[in-house]
Amino acid sequence: MPALAPRLFGIAGLGVVFIALTIAITIGVFTDLDLQVAQSMHAVQEPSLHPLFQAIAELGGFELTTLLMVGLGYYLWRTGFSLSDGLGLVAIFIAAQAFELFYKLNLHHPRPPLALSESDGPSITEAFSGSGVSYSFPSGHMLRAVIVYGLLAFVIRRLSPSPPARALAVAGAIAIIVVVAFDRLYLDVHWESDVIGGLLLGAIALLAATVWLDRPTKPQN
Repeated sequence: MPALAPRLFGIAGLGVVFIALTIAITIGVFTDLDLQVAQSMHAVQEPSLHPLFQAIAELGGFELTTLLMVGLGYYLWRTGFSLSDGLGLVAIFIAAQAFELFYKLNLHHPRPPLALSESDGPSITEAFSGSGVSYSFPSGHMLRAVIVYGLLAFVIRRLSPSPPARALAVAGAIAIIVVVAFDRLYLDVHWESDVIGGLLLGAIALLAATVWLDRPTKPQN
């Protein structure tokens, strides 16, 4: 049974960092840097690449990540894990997004101005844009990308008998997370502080999910 203590300490440590980031954003520590990064990205935007970055946004979109998470839970159940293992992962995924929504409803951190931002990839989450959810911290795309692709890499490393597949799973997950982060900044739909917040919150949820999968269970009679 893998040791869980380092991951539990990791969750606590990342939680402290996330709270510190929230406080820093609230008092304006990131305001100038956020604006500088957004203006730099706006300066290098190329209209012909906009459809490509809209497509990249779908990697962290609600629809694809939800489908992957449900599929992962079902796969684990079908390969010998308990139903509660899969349901627990889906519950953590939902809880993390509920926490994200709570922040977007309550932390005063307006989105980048329309003069800088480009239209994002199509998603059902756009329905919230006109319902009072006007703040942008943390990035939901980053949150979902870290949880889902990180978990896929974790499961592949645990279950795949192929060393190349295990290595590629980790490299692929990291690559997707980095690409989604750049996409958020390139389209100027999020400040860089939003991206960092989504990364931190996603990492907390990812560690929690791995702890859930590795938790001690009672032996079957």
